[in-house]
Amino acid sequence: MYIKQGLEGKLGMWKYIPLPLGFIGFMVANYVLAQMMNIDSKEAIDQQIQMIGKKGVFLLSMAPFVVFLGGLFFWVKVVHQQSIRSLTTSRKKIDWKRVFFVFSLMAGFIILSTGLDYYLSPEDYIFNFEPVSFFILLAMAVVLIPIQIGFEEYMFRGYMMQGLGLATKTRWIPLVVTSVIFGVMHAANPEVDTLGPIIMVYYIGTGLFLGIMTLMDEGMELALGFHAANNLITVLLVTANWTALQTDSILIDTSDPGAGFQVLIPVLIIFPLFLFILSKKYKWTNWKEKLFGRVDTQTDIEEITKE
Repeated sequence: MYIKQGLEGKLGMWKYIPLPLGFIGFMVANYVLAQMMNIDSKEAIDQQIQMIGKKGVFLLSMAPFVVFLGGLFFWVKVVHQQSIRSLTTSRKKIDWKRVFFVFSLMAGFIILSTGLDYYLSPEDYIFNFEPVSFFILLAMAVVLIPIQIGFEEYMFRGYMMQGLGLATKTRWIPLVVTSVIFGVMHAANPEVDTLGPIIMVYYIGTGLFLGIMTLMDEGMELALGFHAANNLITVLLVTANWTALQTDSILIDTSDPGAGFQVLIPVLIIFPLFLFILSKKYKWTNWKEKLFGRVDTQTDIEEITKE
């Protein structure tokens, strides 16, 4: 079982505290500082774009994740003495076919849905394709987006999921806690100011969706593929002047940002549809046990102790 993969490393629950606490503290400090200084996130991004351009801002926003992911892998390998494979999946090796399947599925969905919307409402978009700028963005995004989503997935669906699961001996607690923290992590995004607090339902719902995939599939491969497609294709295909990531994408969305039910469509319709498709393909069963059952670690700990 995926959560019990954490037992492959050196035991000691205190080891799971510093990294999540440090990352959460960093995010909280940034948010509190922005509130105290009355910083408008959208205005701050616009000023940065004027100073160093969209590519510079994109590089600046992605750069910390290189350090974060490197630090997380170092901590897992050196302090926990756990393999990255066991942090990723309960399978004998990482199943890249799963990663690429769900990546293709999500990429196709984004491209088709955006293309349809562009066909029906061309007045809501600016065609922004400039070959040189786009291919520079493509090279940057192909390298940096996997690092960014890699850190988020390995921290939330991997490290924290396993740590909380081993500590509480439950599946639902790490699922809920990591999903809520994942959502709250996005609270400082300009999308929240533009669309209102309801967007947090989308962020937390996305965390739940990715967590359910991880627990049901006994590994992070599907979450990695989905998250990578969502961020990479969106950054390349369409952005808007009110989003956290503004790039030299092919399309610029100029429509009036909406909220309400429109924000809930992914959570209520798209995510359940994806879960249905994946459950059929990978023959998921025993949903209640995998999402709400107990994590029995006592036998495993006794065997490790004997060795």
